[in-house]
Amino acid sequence: MSVGQTFTYRRTFTEGDVALFCGVTGDHNPYHQDEAFARESWYGQRTIPGLLTGSMLTHIGGMIGFLATEMHFEYIAPVFVGDTITCTVTVLEKDEERRRLSCGADFVNQNEIRVIQARFSGFPGQVRLAR
Repeated sequence: MSVGQTFTYRRTFTEGDVALFCGVTGDHNPYHQDEAFARESWYGQRTIPGLLTGSMLTHIGGMIGFLATEMHFEYIAPVFVGDTITCTVTVLEKDEERRRLSCGADFVNQNEIRVIQARFSGFPGQVRLAR
C-alpha cells in the first residue's frame, strides 16, 4: 500500500441493519429504537447508531487484511434509515520500519454531506479483494 492510495465502500442502511446491530451490541438507546421518543428529539426521527455507520471501516479493513490498533471517530451529522453512505479511506502515512499505516476516512451521505470523519492506524495485510 502507498501513501495517497484510497479504498471506497458504499451501502444503504436498513431497518434490519439497525435491529441486528442493536441486538448484538445491546445498544437500546431510544434515539435508535423508539420512534415516538426520536420524533420529539432534535433530529425528528430515529438515527443509525454511530458505530454501525463507523463499522463500514471494518468492511474495507477485511478486504485488505488490515488489523487496526486504534480508531478515532468524529460524528458530524446524523445518519437515518435509508441513507446511502460512502466511506472513502485514504492512506496518510506509511512507516515501513514499524510496518504500520495511518489512514483517514470520510463518510458522506447521498447528499454529499459529511457524516463522520475518522482516523485510524494499524498493521497492513496483503490486498486481496480490493484495489
